[in-house]
Amino acid sequence: MSKKGLKKQQKEAEKLAKKQQRQAEVAEQTQASEQEDYSKHCYGNLPLIQSTEKPDRQLRKAKDLTEADTKVWLRGRLHTSRSKGKQCFLVLRQQQHTIQALLSVSPTISKQMVKFTASITKESIIDVEAVVSQAAMKVESCSIQHLELFIEQIWVVSAAVPRLPLQIEDASRPAGDDDLATVNQDTRLDNRVLDLRTPANQAIYRIEAGVCRLFRDTLTGKGFVEIHTPKIISAASEGGANVFEVTYFKRSAYMAQSPQLYKQMAICGDFDRVFTVGAVFRAEDSNTHRHLTEFVGLDLEMTFNYHYHEVLEVIGDMFVQVFKGLQAQLASEIETVCKQFPSKPFRFLEPTLILTFPEAVSMLRENGIEMGEEDDLSTPNEKFLGALVKAKYDTDYYILDKFPMAVRPFYTMADPNNPKYSNSYDMFMRGEEILSGAQRIHNPELLMERAKHHEIDVEKIASYIDAFKYGAPPHAGGGIGLERVTMLFLGLDNVRKTSMFPRDPKRLTP
Repeated sequence: MSKKGLKKQQKEAEKLAKKQQRQAEVAEQTQASEQEDYSKHCYGNLPLIQSTEKPDRQLRKAKDLTEADTKVWLRGRLHTSRSKGKQCFLVLRQQQHTIQALLSVSPTISKQMVKFTASITKESIIDVEAVVSQAAMKVESCSIQHLELFIEQIWVVSAAVPRLPLQIEDASRPAGDDDLATVNQDTRLDNRVLDLRTPANQAIYRIEAGVCRLFRDTLTGKGFVEIHTPKIISAASEGGANVFEVTYFKRSAYMAQSPQLYKQMAICGDFDRVFTVGAVFRAEDSNTHRHLTEFVGLDLEMTFNYHYHEVLEVIGDMFVQVFKGLQAQLASEIETVCKQFPSKPFRFLEPTLILTFPEAVSMLRENGIEMGEEDDLSTPNEKFLGALVKAKYDTDYYILDKFPMAVRPFYTMADPNNPKYSNSYDMFMRGEEILSGAQRIHNPELLMERAKHHEIDVEKIASYIDAFKYGAPPHAGGGIGLERVTMLFLGLDNVRKTSMFPRDPKRLTP
């Protein structure tokens, strides 16, 4: 090879060596950069919170964020996460509210921080510091659609296990969405702690709390006093065999089927108007969409001057105030439930529509239903009557008055004009009963006669009957199932959706 060729070859070799050296230096710098986690103080697992310190930090609610907010701290659950290249998209959930958050590799966010974030398990509780920003486009998958968070710090407060018995995404899907995975009712109830985290359930139980609060507030405003009554009693309060018997030291006792007797005793004790909220137990082997063996009873009782319709009007207006309050104060929660369980808005009249039992029988007969004037309404006939009333009067809520005497409890006052009927009433929502009530017998001799007619041991209810021997005012009232009211107001198909931990003949846990 010529000297010129050797010289050229030598130059190319030197050039290649320099290039390889530069590549090695870049690789070394890159490796050093990757090993140096410049965001290590901005993420990780927090030590177990044992109340050792109280940081001067305000944790915000996502639902209260506005465009004016700049940098905030939030705590919530990791609803979903999706890693894509050097970015990670999250959905942070606080009860029924969700908001999108994201972070990407930058001079302040390291690759290791993004990788750590992508590894956080769903349902873990996390704290994030983030910049609030106007979303470039509407975030359809979140309840907060106009804002998003750019994460600067992320810390795991409490990690969830990797394998969950159900996915909150699946449990939150709209009813009837057959194309995607959903969760059946038994799986939901077996894993109730997870199921309660869905946005719809968060809303349902806030609405149910609203029913209870509005019931209390409305009646308190009408002069009622809240009382608390025993749940362990000496005799079946409603008569019959549908009662839970328990061992009470060396004798038998029963779980209260109703606070009925004690409400009346309070009335006789000169508490003019009373109500109570508490557990009610029914040993009925009814595996239906609307029956539970334990439910929350909303019960009320009040004196009247001359006619039990004075009471009927108070109860009717109480329900109207509850419905109006729910629609005004919990519109967002109602909308959240409807997204998963679509239903028509609840309709009602003010004042409440009142029909008599004979009128109801006539409506059913006119539409092909045969039933006796002294028969109770069957469940199918209740539903059909509700549809007829809705079509004729445009209301989902109404009162049915003057039930047959044969189908009412022993303490119910008979209709003085027709002893086959009684001064009793039921109230209905979407064609299903939600309250049963009546004028009560306040005469001790007549009360004892009716108790014997129902084959109730009068010795076991002697203290109850004695209460009427010292002068008792005329009075009436009713009992309401909280879970059933919530179910029907929202148009749900099963009372187990409105009982946080339902009890029925087949379920005793969790």
